[in-house]
Amino acid sequence: MRLLFLGDLVGRSARDAVVSHLPSLRKRLDVDCVVVNGENAAGGFGITGAICEELFDAGTDAITLGNHAWDQKEALVHIEREGRLIRPANFPAGTPGRGAALIEARSGAQVLVVNAMGRVFMDALDDPFAAVERELGACPLGVAADAILVDFHGEATSEKMAMGHFCDGRASLVVGTHSHVPTADAQILPGGTAYQTDAGMCGDYDSVIGMEKEEPLNRFTTKIPSGRFQPALGPATICGVLVETDSSTGLAIRVEPVRMGGRLHAAMPQWTDA
Repeated sequence: MRLLFLGDLVGRSARDAVVSHLPSLRKRLDVDCVVVNGENAAGGFGITGAICEELFDAGTDAITLGNHAWDQKEALVHIEREGRLIRPANFPAGTPGRGAALIEARSGAQVLVVNAMGRVFMDALDDPFAAVERELGACPLGVAADAILVDFHGEATSEKMAMGHFCDGRASLVVGTHSHVPTADAQILPGGTAYQTDAGMCGDYDSVIGMEKEEPLNRFTTKIPSGRFQPALGPATICGVLVETDSSTGLAIRVEPVRMGGRLHAAMPQWTDA
């Protein structure tokens, strides 16, 4: 099975790029299941029901979130209706929505998608390791799920790496989001779990993590806000990671970064027909 994960969509430029290219990219890479982090999709802050439907119509199978999950207030209601929209599992009990979902892939296989958020330099949520342990225990790889993808939304590379090793042998892919910069460490861990510290954002890289440069630069140099952060609107680079799993175990046999369009150097797995 092939799983494609795309990193944080930042604003309209990213949405337009993903909606335009995902149908052909999915066919080109022969992808069974696509998961997208959409927590910055609505003007850089949160997600709306309309954007969810736009992404699903383009071929996305599940959408994960992060620390901007509730920036668009309608998400609090929409997430209860839409089972494919997944927020971090370690939000406190009683938070709307769910932290994991079992998604049916194109082939009919069952893919467990888990979302969790780090606590280092982030909001003080519940223990993400305990939350992920709970989800993996409830739907084990090779028993209840044919593949498991964990999106760990965090700031610290150490915490992300720790989560990768924590899940090693029990998930198909652990991939980091939030920092909006693709890391060069795509690998298969000793137990068979594919890992990349950060998938990178889908967005305009002529920016400061997807935002127009002027306001972030002003705040760094003067410490005085002068306006709102606005998503950069230049050509977006689509960034993500592609994993191929062993059908008998659900563990990874190959993993490579995916990058196309915009300013970053293109990358496509050599073991596909791309």
